[in-house]
Amino acid sequence: MRKITHILNVPFDAVTMKEAVARVNILLHTEGQHFICTPNPEIVMEAQKDRELMSILREADLVVPDGIGVVWASKYSAIPLKERVAGYDLTQNIFAELAGTEHTVYFFGGAPGIAAEAARKMVRKYPELKIVGIHNGYFDAKEEKKIIRDIKNLSPSILLVGLGAPKQEKWIYENMRLFQAKLSIGVGGSFDVMAGHVKRAPKLFQRLGLEWFYRLITQPTRWRRMLRLPAFAFTVLKMRKRR
Repeated sequence: MRKITHILNVPFDAVTMKEAVARVNILLHTEGQHFICTPNPEIVMEAQKDRELMSILREADLVVPDGIGVVWASKYSAIPLKERVAGYDLTQNIFAELAGTEHTVYFFGGAPGIAAEAARKMVRKYPELKIVGIHNGYFDAKEEKKIIRDIKNLSPSILLVGLGAPKQEKWIYENMRLFQAKLSIGVGGSFDVMAGHVKRAPKLFQRLGLEWFYRLITQPTRWRRMLRLPAFAFTVLKMRKRR
């Protein structure tokens, strides 16, 4: 039975990383197709004005908090979140779990060459990981049909989609019934990190919940997006006062 807490009407599963990986294994062996979302505060705020995104988040089979701000906000809920379950870390734990099994993975997204480089590095890191397909995130309507056909033919156990939020969530929801992937996950910019083109924040920043600050000082062009963080905190506190 899922333990769910709601942050500004977005449902989150109250799971640890270990429990999230266990849930992935269950979904891989459960009939039908499934999808996972990894919202951070920016996505939660986007969902406040995007009804389609909010609906998709509510229908996901697993929703994990990719942001310490979401974990903080859950402290005002009846069911607090146990810990941050970052999308990148979740995929790494999934790779470690799947390596050496019959399960396969498809990488879709990122700039030209990024997904391919990410796949090469992940196979070096997890030698028995089976990556059966790769495609970048640049496509027109004609190419999109080819991508969907390729995914369907290869029938991966897990499809990782790195198109950025909310495009990736909407793409998965709209197209998942057209291909045979058992489980689809929106992974944002994870391929850039896997490929080594973008560095994760140092462990100290991660432990202190300051990964967002590291991204800001290393990628100052993100400052407009970062404005959603104080807006998120203000909205959470305002909703708390209304109760």
